Amino acid sequence: MLLFYDPLCAEYGSSMRPEQPSRVIRSAAHLQSAHPPWTWRRPQPAEENVLLLAHTPALLKRIQLAPDIDDDTPYFPGIYDHARRAVGAALEASAAAQAGQAAFALMRPPGHHCTRSQAMGFCYLNQIAIAALQAAGRGRRVAVWDFDAHHGNGTEDILQGHPGVFFSSVHQYPGYPGTGTSSTANCRNFPVAPHTPRPEHMAALAQSWDAVLAFRPDLVLVSAGFDAYARDPITAMTLEAADFSELGRWLRQAGLPAAAILEGGYSPDLPVLIDGFLSAWENQPPSSA
Repeated sequence: MLLFYDPLCAEYGSSMRPEQPSRVIRSAAHLQSAHPPWTWRRPQPAEENVLLLAHTPALLKRIQLAPDIDDDTPYFPGIYDHARRAVGAALEASAAAQAGQAAFALMRPPGHHCTRSQAMGFCYLNQIAIAALQAAGRGRRVAVWDFDAHHGNGTEDILQGHPGVFFSSVHQYPGYPGTGTSSTANCRNFPVAPHTPRPEHMAALAQSWDAVLAFRPDLVLVSAGFDAYARDPITAMTLEAADFSELGRWLRQAGLPAAAILEGGYSPDLPVLIDGFLSAWENQPPSSA
């Protein structure tokens, strides 16, 4: 397993917010300890011309300036560079996948709520949409699979109607951001009610994955959010650690070039959830720690 991580991504924010530095600090420490053979690389920040594949110049200017965008998406000094590093990690993970290496971007901020022109929901740039458009522009047939508990409204906004790209999302509804209740030709949504029993939620995930496979992609990019976990503090869903391992097994069994990036997941158990997902994807036993 190849992991893209830069400790600088923990140098903004605070423990007072759900999307906090400890998410990646603790996850990186756990994975490095549990899986010494895994390879770690520090990504390079994405260049502005690549960001413009998915975003307006006005958005790039806005996120570099105070005041706060909204309560969930405050202005932080240097946030533009933090977001560019997260995009760079997604781009490098995508390139590694296309070269035959399973790859995971363990970075923050997350990205899937950021639309073409609006940062929101902890997200300042949409790294998975940028990676998808870059790969599609090079002739790849790309599917984005989003199992985060929240709808990837920004990814849908950017990829809607784009030839050669498919988006599939399973998410809590009702729930933030209140979208994702209908589908179009290349964007399939599978809303799941709060407190839906695990078997029903997993059935929706299986449907969403079947939709990805039916698209026959050359490349799968995964918005890997772990906030559908039963003990996540900001959602009302029921998945357990074993379910995220099952999602990793689906990726492995498909045998498709694939890369995943961290989106949500705010429980203290996040390192173990990521471990289970990646270990099953690579067909290794997760750490018992």
